[in-house]
Amino acid sequence: MEPRYYDIRCVRGEVTQIEVDDGVVESAGTSFFDKTVVRVLGPAGWGILVLDHVDLDSRRAVEAIVAEAVPLAGITEDRVDLAPAPRGLLASPPLREDPRNVDLEEKTRLLAEIEAAARLPEVVNTRARYTEGIDHVRFMDSSGSEMSYETVRSGFSVVAVASRNGVMQMGSERDHITGGFNLRDKQGLGQKAGETAVDLLGAGLAKGGATKAVLDPELAGVFTHEAVGHASEGDLVREGNSVLKGKIGETIGCEGLVIVDDPSLPGFGFDPVDAEGVKPERTEIISGGVLQAYLHNRETLAAVGDGIAGHARAEHGAAPQVRMSNTFIENGDATYEEIMDECRDGILLIGSRGGQVDPGRGVFQFNAEYGYLIENGEKTRMVRDVSLSGEILRTLHDIVLIGNDRKMHPGYCGKGGQSVPVSDGAPHLLLKNAMLGGRGS
Repeated sequence: MEPRYYDIRCVRGEVTQIEVDDGVVESAGTSFFDKTVVRVLGPAGWGILVLDHVDLDSRRAVEAIVAEAVPLAGITEDRVDLAPAPRGLLASPPLREDPRNVDLEEKTRLLAEIEAAARLPEVVNTRARYTEGIDHVRFMDSSGSEMSYETVRSGFSVVAVASRNGVMQMGSERDHITGGFNLRDKQGLGQKAGETAVDLLGAGLAKGGATKAVLDPELAGVFTHEAVGHASEGDLVREGNSVLKGKIGETIGCEGLVIVDDPSLPGFGFDPVDAEGVKPERTEIISGGVLQAYLHNRETLAAVGDGIAGHARAEHGAAPQVRMSNTFIENGDATYEEIMDECRDGILLIGSRGGQVDPGRGVFQFNAEYGYLIENGEKTRMVRDVSLSGEILRTLHDIVLIGNDRKMHPGYCGKGGQSVPVSDGAPHLLLKNAMLGGRGS
């Protein structure tokens, strides 16, 4: 059986991880990997083979591993077609400082300094974790495309837990980058995590109910990623698990709302080419409040349409899935002061502690790290244990003002058992009819 198409993606590299808990180095070391994923498209669907330590330097070796995957494609039944898509490799961001030139002992010392900075009075536990990944990627396919590149990512997180009279609260900070080493001069983030934990001990309880809410760039970015980004992924649209299915061309948000996923931006979600060898491009999911496009790999673009390919991403040794990269709300023209004045009385929500979203039903619930009451346009008392919930489409219409101060925040996104680096962001947003959950009365 001759395959209709095949591609081979080989990723070799190393991962360095360091963990410090209450001043004790729990672990510090580097591991190495070498994984190759072979995909063969048979008469119907895919045959996928995962191998270790493959030699791709001879034509005979390539033909051998493709032949090994062909029988797997022969047993699939669902028909898969691939849309054409532009090939090409973007230039990677310049490497500011190569983490390979910093020894493990110095990395551990720098992380320990960040963790130590979080140990303020009333802080009872501190933890910090550093992760560094070096990937050497080689891609080739049956059309003759072949490309190679390297990515360098590093980042850390720090958590502080404070306690007072039986009440415990947590503060956390993180910083991840593509293209360098990022542990130097970051003790301030450790201190900020400790200060947040201590400040939350004296915070009031938030009152639930409908109100005006100002979302900071981090929480607004999480909403953009979780509630809009996942609902725009072509595989979920194809499967009927998206509230956005069938709504291309419809006004689903406020006037002036622009939501973008852009793998070409040099953020934490940057890749110079996607996992199918497709050149990454900016995709405007929503423009002027109107749904314009979905995010696709070549398979879902052929099945669904309405968008471009270039959004296939994969962990080492795993098949590509439709994934986000750098997802954000574009700046509007309102200043932070104008947003606070327009809100007048409500709540300012800061940061994120996770939550949940159902893109099929179109509902979400996110927990803010903390908040502040807004009274007469001014930020006043700190509050904790506050969440934001609602319907995705209604919330997009309830955006009253879009700020001009967009910030991006890095992190990792999990889907289908795989985790990939992403970033999300937004400017400050003002929402009307925001439904808050809290414990206050």
